[in-house]
Amino acid sequence: MLIGCAGLQDNTQAAPGDDTKASAKADTSGIDKNSAIYEVAVNDGVSYQDVVDSLKSLSEGMNFVNPANFPIGEHMKLRGVDPQGVKEVHSFCNLSMGTEIILDHPEFLVFAPCRIALYEKLDSNKKSKLFIGLARPTFDLKNIKNPTDRAIKSAQQLEDALILLVDKARKGDI
Repeated sequence: MLIGCAGLQDNTQAAPGDDTKASAKADTSGIDKNSAIYEVAVNDGVSYQDVVDSLKSLSEGMNFVNPANFPIGEHMKLRGVDPQGVKEVHSFCNLSMGTEIILDHPEFLVFAPCRIALYEKLDSNKKSKLFIGLARPTFDLKNIKNPTDRAIKSAQQLEDALILLVDKARKGDI
């Protein structure tokens, strides 16, 4: 199962079923190109449920399925471990994006589905805060020997879309 996210800029309209339009327009200027993780704090005033509802609504509107959620914190509790807040992973699938990567490099499947994590941790002010993080497809692709130009382009498109989804969800956009 291949995972991908496509996003729409706030000022961009796409035809129904066009889940790739504007996905390359995500602002990636603040990304640490040496990190496998893209992470952002959830905006103040946006609750955990707001973020979950936003991810669900936005992803459905972008022709995604959410085949699995992993409530890691709940499983920690069952083992008598305090997870210290939210700890979970949500997967999202969209076969319209990233297909080229899988066709050119089937071994890339080890990185699928795309994962978006919700977790609480201490922020820079030592206060517990909700964060959203994702595994960056372009960084994952660095583990594939001699990736094709098509796969590189597809990974960037996929990453841009994921970042757009995360940035909208952290604001609680629907």
